Amino acid sequence: MNPFPETWQTPDISRRSALKLLGVGAVGGTLGYTRFAKPQPTLHQVDRLDLPQTVGRATKAIIVGGGLAGLATAYELSKRGMAVTLLERSPQLGGKIASWPIQVGDHELRMEHGFHGFFPQYYNLFSLVDELKAQDNFQSLNFYAVLYKNGYKPEAFYPSNAAFPWNIVDLAVSSENRLKWGINLTKLKHLEVFREITSFRMPQTYERLDHLSVEEWGQGQFPKGLYDLYFLPFAKSSLNSPDVLSAGELMQFFHFYFFGNPEGLAFNGTCEDMGRCLVDPLSHAIETNGGQILTGVTVSQINWADGKIASVDYQKGNIAVNPVPFWCDRNPLLSTDTTEYFGAGDRLFVVDANSDQAISLTCTHQGCSVHKEVAANGDGFVCPCHGATYAGDGQVMSGPAQENLAQFKVLKRENNRIQLMAANPVKNAEGLADSLEADYFIFAADIPGIKNLFALSQGEPNSTVMAQISQLQVADPFAVGRFWLDRDFEWEHSWFTSLSGYDLTDSITLYHKVQGDYTQWAAETGGSVVELHAYCYKEKEFPTQQALLDTFKRELWEIVPDLEGANILHQELVNQKNFAGFPPGSYPNRPSSATAVPNLLFAGDWVKMPFPCGLMERAVSSGLLAANEVLHREGSARRPLMSVNPEGVFKV
Repeated sequence: MNPFPETWQTPDISRRSALKLLGVGAVGGTLGYTRFAKPQPTLHQVDRLDLPQTVGRATKAIIVGGGLAGLATAYELSKRGMAVTLLERSPQLGGKIASWPIQVGDHELRMEHGFHGFFPQYYNLFSLVDELKAQDNFQSLNFYAVLYKNGYKPEAFYPSNAAFPWNIVDLAVSSENRLKWGINLTKLKHLEVFREITSFRMPQTYERLDHLSVEEWGQGQFPKGLYDLYFLPFAKSSLNSPDVLSAGELMQFFHFYFFGNPEGLAFNGTCEDMGRCLVDPLSHAIETNGGQILTGVTVSQINWADGKIASVDYQKGNIAVNPVPFWCDRNPLLSTDTTEYFGAGDRLFVVDANSDQAISLTCTHQGCSVHKEVAANGDGFVCPCHGATYAGDGQVMSGPAQENLAQFKVLKRENNRIQLMAANPVKNAEGLADSLEADYFIFAADIPGIKNLFALSQGEPNSTVMAQISQLQVADPFAVGRFWLDRDFEWEHSWFTSLSGYDLTDSITLYHKVQGDYTQWAAETGGSVVELHAYCYKEKEFPTQQALLDTFKRELWEIVPDLEGANILHQELVNQKNFAGFPPGSYPNRPSSATAVPNLLFAGDWVKMPFPCGLMERAVSSGLLAANEVLHREGSARRPLMSVNPEGVFKV
C-alpha cells in the first residue's frame, strides 16, 4: 500500500493536463471549505505553451551544496539534459538529512542529524519520491502527539480531509484542552490574533507583522491556552526561538502546516535512515542522468568577471587538510582572558591568547565537541560522547578516537572573528585547485556556507547580492541526543512526539519502533533507542556539549519514568548551528532564487519563497524553483510546483 496521500504526478505535464489540473484545483479550492471536498494542491509556474522538456543546447550547471535543495536542483536539471556537476564539502550527501555509519557494540548502524517527519503537504518532495519509485522507503506513523509537562492533557493529531475552519472544529471536538484555549473574540486583541491566523497572504502578512518577534506580538494579546498548546511548541518546531522569530514568518509556518493545510498533521517516516531512503535514490538518479557528483571537496575561490561568475575553484579534501581559508565568529560564552573559542556546536575551535595556532575541538571519532579538562599531567581534552581523550596539543591519548585533533593557522583577526586555514594543507596532485566553468551556478549551501563562498570571491561580486547575503542569520543551535538503552518501555503516544515545558527537550522519537535496523537491534538485545531533540536552545543556558548530554539524560527520566535506572549502552550527540534564521525585519531583503547576477541562482531553506512551505519541503521547492528559472531562460518547460492554498480564507 502506498503510504502517501494522493499527489499530482508532474513529469511531462502538457498544457492540456496543466489546465485540467488548474480546473480541478479551482473547483476543489471553492468546495474545500465544506465537508464534502478536499482542497487540491495549488499549482505554480505552469507554462501556458507546450515547451520542450529538454534544453536545446549544450548547457552546463555547477551546483554547490549537496543537501536536499542542491540534490533537487541537480536532479531536475540533469533530467532535462543539462551537464550538471554537484560539489559537496562533506564526505556524504544530504546536508541536514545525511547519514553516516557508526558502530554500536557488534552492530553497524547509521546515524543522522535527527529524525525528520515527512508531512503529507510536502507535495513537491513527494512528487520526487514518486518519480524515483521510492515510496516503499517510507511508512505512515499514523498520528502525531504533543505532550506537555504541566497543566495540559496530551494532544493528538490525525490525518484529515478538512481544511479551515473544519480542522479547527475537529480539533476542538477531540481536544481535552478545548476549555483552556482562552479564546474570547469579543476582545479586540483576540480578534486580531484570529484575523491574522486565518488570513495569511504574501506579502501583506509580512508587511503587517515581520517587524515583530513572535514573543513581542503575543504579549498581552494572545489567548494563553492557544499559545501554550499550539503556538509555542509548533513555533519552536520551525527551529527558531519565539524571541527571535518574525511573527510574519510564524504565520507562514502555521498556514502551511495547519490553517491552510487540508491533510492533517499525521506524517510519514523513513523505513531506514534518510540517506538510504531518499538521498541515495536522488544521487543515483542524477548520476544515471549523466550528472557528476563530487563529495569531500571544498570550494576555494569564486571568480567574478563582467558582473557574473566566471568560474569556481575547488580543492579535494575537507577543511582539516585544505589550503582554503574560512572565517569563524568568537564564542563569548566559552572564551576567557587566556583562552578564546570560535564557532559553535560541533564546529568549535580553541586558540590560546595571542597565539597564531588553533585546534579543532571536533572529536575525530564521531564528531562531538571535546572539552578542556585539567589532569595531573596537564590540560587536555575529553569527548563527552564516547570518552576519547587528547593531550593539550591535540594528540590522541586514548580511544575510541584514532586520529589527532586537526590543527589550524590563524591568518587574520577582524573584530570578533578570525580567519583560519589548515596548518598542514594537502594540495591536489597537480598542486593547484581544479577550476570549473559553467553557464549557470546554483549556490545551495547552508547560510554559513553561503557566507563563506562570498568571502572567497575574487574580482568584483555584485554589491546587491553581497548585501543580501551579509544580512542572513542562523537560528539558535539545534541538538540531538540519541541513546541506546538496555530495556524497553511502554509508550502510549506517537513514535515521534513533540514535548513542551521542558528546559531543553522539544521532542522524543522511538527509533526502535521506526527504522528497521534499530528494530532489529532492539529485538536482539531487548533494549530501546530513544532520540531527544532541542530545536533552538539558548547557548547561554547550555554552553557545552556535556551540559546538553547531562540535561537530555535528566529529562529523559522525567519523560519516560520507566527508563530511570536503565543503563545507557551507547550515546550519540549531534549539535549544529547552521539552521536558517528568520528574525524580525528580514523578509524584505531575503534573497530569492533568482538573483541580480545573470548566471547565479540560490537554493536552500533560507531562500524567500513565493508560496507557503517549510523545512524539507522548502529546501526541495527552492531547488526546483532554481531549476525552473534555468529551464525558463533556456526556453524549456518548467516543472509545475505545488503548494497548499497560498492564501487564508479570510485574507485581507
